Amino acid sequence: MVNKIKNEKKKTNPFLWFLFAIVIPGVIAITLAVIIFTLAGVDIGDWVKKKGSDIPVISSIISAPEEESVQRDDERVQNTIDNKDEEIQELNQEVSDMKATIEALELEIVKLERNATEIDDNQDENLQGSDKVKSISSSFKDMDNEQAALIIQNLDNDTALAILSELSNKVRGEILEAMNTEAAAELTRLFINSDN
Repeated sequence: MVNKIKNEKKKTNPFLWFLFAIVIPGVIAITLAVIIFTLAGVDIGDWVKKKGSDIPVISSIISAPEEESVQRDDERVQNTIDNKDEEIQELNQEVSDMKATIEALELEIVKLERNATEIDDNQDENLQGSDKVKSISSSFKDMDNEQAALIIQNLDNDTALAILSELSNKVRGEILEAMNTEAAAELTRLFINSDN
């Protein structure tokens, strides 16, 4: 039985032997080395990255500082591009809004020009009309008062007032005197109210 126990002790598990004899002392030695080098001022992380980037399988896991800076630069550039794209879209929207405003203002200009032309035409017609009234009223100056009174009585009130307003006070008075009293009173009342 004693032999059996001795044999079992000799057949110790090779995994346990590897763990206690190699792995644990190696981890302790590496930890002590890292602590000593860190206290001495050596940057172990960069050294490991540099050396690890030379090893084929590990290099794909460990990214080099240059790759990280390139990656950061790429991200910054992409962010800048995205910001500029947004800014371009905003500016394009402003341009389209301004174009719409310009078109609306141009339409308003056209409308105002048409209105101004119509007003000018109406003023020209009014001036021509007032010229005609002046020439007709000058005819009434030379006409017989009774005949002028009969003609003015048969005109509409607006036309009669326009003619009477162009006549002198003396001629107007003579024509109103020759009219029947009702028509003369009505025209006199309208003439007074038209001046107010």
